[in-house]
Amino acid sequence: MRTVFLGMTAAQESAVQVSALCLGTMHLGNRTDPETSYDILDRYVAAGGSFLDTANNYAEWVPGCVGGESETFLRQWMRERRNRQELFIATKVGFDYEGVERGLRAEQIAAECEKSLRRLGIETIDLYYAHRDDRNTPLDETLEAFHRLVEAGKVRLVGASNYLAWRLEEARWVSQGNGWPEYCCIQQRYSYLRPKPGADFGHQTAANDDLLDYVRAREMRLLAYSSLLGGSYVRTDRPVAAQYQGPDTDARLEALRTVAAQVDATPNQVVLAWLMQSEPAVIPLFGASSIAQLEENLGALEVRLDAEQMARLNQASS
Repeated sequence: MRTVFLGMTAAQESAVQVSALCLGTMHLGNRTDPETSYDILDRYVAAGGSFLDTANNYAEWVPGCVGGESETFLRQWMRERRNRQELFIATKVGFDYEGVERGLRAEQIAAECEKSLRRLGIETIDLYYAHRDDRNTPLDETLEAFHRLVEAGKVRLVGASNYLAWRLEEARWVSQGNGWPEYCCIQQRYSYLRPKPGADFGHQTAANDDLLDYVRAREMRLLAYSSLLGGSYVRTDRPVAAQYQGPDTDARLEALRTVAAQVDATPNQVVLAWLMQSEPAVIPLFGASSIAQLEENLGALEVRLDAEQMARLNQASS
C-alpha cells in the first residue's frame, strides 16, 4: 500500500508516513461479527495497511454497547497478532457516551486518554483527535491538555475533527504562541457528492470550500470520513441522503458512472481514487463489513484517473 505524509510535507514535525487508505474500525466486533472482523483486519494488514481509526465512544449507539467496544476489540486482536509496533492507531475524545460528558476540558481529555490507553492495551496513542469542537472550553485549556499528554509520551500527534476552518486557525495560533503541538490534520465528513446549501449533519461537520482552502494553504492533511456515503454510490437499496440531494447531484453521479466505466472500476473505487488524487490529496477513511467490501475498497489503489477524467469529475454540475 502507498503511504503519504500525515502532515503533508517531510519538513513538518508531523511528517510521519501513514497508509493512503485508513481503515475505520467503528463496527468491527459489534455490528460485524468477531470472526469476520478479524479477517478484515488481517487482510488490510496483509495488503500493507497499518492506519486504524477508532474512538472512545465507538459504538455506543449499537444495541448492547455502551462505548469503548471498538478500542477493546482492537486490543484483543493486537494481542493475539502481536503486531502493535506495525500499526498506526488513531482514537478520539470529545463526544459523550455512557457515564462521560461531551467536551474537551482538560480533566476530560486526561481521563479519557487513560481509558483509551487501557482499553487499547497500548502505551502511546499515535494520533489523538479532538473529536468535536468544544466552544464552551477555552482553546488554550484544550491544547495545553493535549500538550501534557504528548510531553508524557502518552500521545504522539494530535488532530482535530468536526472543526470549522477559522477555529483551526485560532487553535494554530494558540499552539504556536505557547510552543504546544499543533493539530496536524483534520478529519471531516467529505465525499465526491457535495452537500446541498444549508445541509445539516447534526453533530458532524462537512468539509466546505473554506476548509479545503485552509488545509491547502496550511499544508494540513484532510482525512475524509463517510467518504462512500454508506454505500449510496453502488447500492440501490441505499438512496443518496437528503443532505446530498443538491442542484448538481445528478450531474456528478452521471460523471462518476462514466469515469467508472472508462477505467473499469466501481463507483466506490473511483470516489476513493478521486479523493486520493485530488488537490489537496485526501486520506479516505472507509469501513467494511465483509472481505468483499474490503477488497473493493483496496482496489481503489490501482485506479489511475487521468487529467481529463479528473476534470470531468471536478467540473460536473447542473
